[in-house]
Amino acid sequence: MQKGGKRRDIGLGSLAALSLAEAREKAAELRKHALNGRDPIAERDRDNRPTPTFREATKDTHEALKSGWIAKNAAVFLKSLETYAYPKLGGLKVDTIDASHILGVLTPIWTTKPELARKLRMRIGQVLNFSHSKGWRSAEAPGKALSVGLPRQPKGKNFAAMPYTEVPTFVGDLQAGTPTSGRRALLFLIFTAARPGEVRFARWGQIDFIKRDWNRPAEIMKEREPHTITLNSSAIALLEEIKAGRTPKPVDLIFPGPRGNPLSDMTLRKVLRDAGQQFDAHGFRSSFRDWAAERMHSIPDAVAEAALAHAVLDRVVRAYKRTKFLEMRRKLLEAWAQYL
Repeated sequence: MQKGGKRRDIGLGSLAALSLAEAREKAAELRKHALNGRDPIAERDRDNRPTPTFREATKDTHEALKSGWIAKNAAVFLKSLETYAYPKLGGLKVDTIDASHILGVLTPIWTTKPELARKLRMRIGQVLNFSHSKGWRSAEAPGKALSVGLPRQPKGKNFAAMPYTEVPTFVGDLQAGTPTSGRRALLFLIFTAARPGEVRFARWGQIDFIKRDWNRPAEIMKEREPHTITLNSSAIALLEEIKAGRTPKPVDLIFPGPRGNPLSDMTLRKVLRDAGQQFDAHGFRSSFRDWAAERMHSIPDAVAEAALAHAVLDRVVRAYKRTKFLEMRRKLLEAWAQYL
């Protein structure tokens, strides 16, 4: 095969272990990887090498996933780990890293630099989960042990997010309670990772039950651009439960308040406070984002950003083809429903 204008040869295995058809299939796959800019020989050598250090695994993770990231995010990913994680984790083999090592990195900045610490936790998780997928470590990144070992962060506009590991239990508690409009709205918000205002102003005419889409108009969107959310099975089931026995008009609110007006933002906050939670409804978007980064490392970063209606460069979408990009978003949201 050709790589960088040079011919490179790679063995496919012994004749005794590989049929002709299998050899042809494997060769076609390797050529496809080369055409897409990958280096099958380098990847083979990397996968067959001894267990890498965290520093080495970070570079491999970055190289494997950066095509799905915005350039700025790719650079910040490396810089933050080099600055904060490498001093304690850089030289450790990835199969030896446990919660105590990660706590050693996060604890000093967990309450003083909350946002940075949360992102650092997410990025360390990406490296360890990538390492797990490569067989370099037997377990995924620790989750529950970190949540138990870290103190609650100070209240702040951007940080009041429930740890994603606690969200399934909270969802179960909501579903077990009386199905009020506020509880249902909060459930729908969690299932879709939407903003509170988008949920409070959602109307039946925006829902496409056949395509399983929620088509949000520009006027309810933060970016003032229309956006479509792919609805997972949990969101669809909730909508069907609300709609049962009714024929709502397209302009009717899905989650009306007591007088038929949109729910107030305080309603969602009250649902949380009544459940003994000090988190913010908007914070569930961060819960979803952290889960996607730590548990769905096979999904490009740009897909999760698009699911949250964050701006994604058009060239990034084109790189995956728009139909495939939408399919990945649908897969991500459905995996979120199954996790919950």
